[in-house]
Amino acid sequence: MRALWSRSRHDHVSDALALLEGWTRDGALLKRTLLLDDAQHAALTERIKIAADVLHLRPEIRRLDGHTQVKIMARNGEEITEHEVTLAARVEDVYRSCTGPN
Repeated sequence: MRALWSRSRHDHVSDALALLEGWTRDGALLKRTLLLDDAQHAALTERIKIAADVLHLRPEIRRLDGHTQVKIMARNGEEITEHEVTLAARVEDVYRSCTGPN
């Protein structure tokens, strides 16, 4: 027997976003600023590009005063979907692996 969901898809996306610490949402944009050195930034950028290609997304990744800023915009320009949330979660995984103990 399958569970019946009484919530809308939007609520599930919001619930998933709530689990991602440090991310801010502004309409159809998710944003996160990470403290990384240049080598970590390069590694993170390459790994995010691979994940983004799989999801058919084009995040904006840039270096700002010793920080890396990642912006993920909704594909349709209107609403954040599970694809954008999935990429944000992948960014978190990559960030932890880049900054974790060596």
